[in-house]
Amino acid sequence: MTKMYIQLSMDNELFEWDNEKNTINRQKHGIGFEEALLVFDDPLHIELYDAAHSDKEDRFLAIGTVLNVLIVLVVYTERNQKVRIISARPATNKEKELYYDAVNDTFGS
Repeated sequence: MTKMYIQLSMDNELFEWDNEKNTINRQKHGIGFEEALLVFDDPLHIELYDAAHSDKEDRFLAIGTVLNVLIVLVVYTERNQKVRIISARPATNKEKELYYDAVNDTFGS
C-alpha cells in the first residue's frame, strides 16, 4: 500500500497529512483535514501542548471555528517546518468551553 501525503500552504504555513488517515477521519468524525486546517484561519483559535500524547513527538491541540460555524479540535505535530495534521473532530463541550473562555478573555465577558 502506498501512502500519499498532501501539502497545502496558507499564510506561509505548510500543512500536510496522510491522505488515507484523512479518509478514515472523515468517515469517523465527519470532518476532513481540508476543512480542519481552517481552524488555523480563526484569529481567536487557541493552541495547547498535548503532554499526554507527546511521548514520541510533541503534539499540539488547536481549537477554533471552521467558517465561524463549527468548533473543531485539531491534533497536530510539527515536522520539518510543516504542520502535520493527525486528527480532527468536533470539539467536546469541555473543549468548546476552553475556546469560549479564551474569546471572553480576549474581548471581556
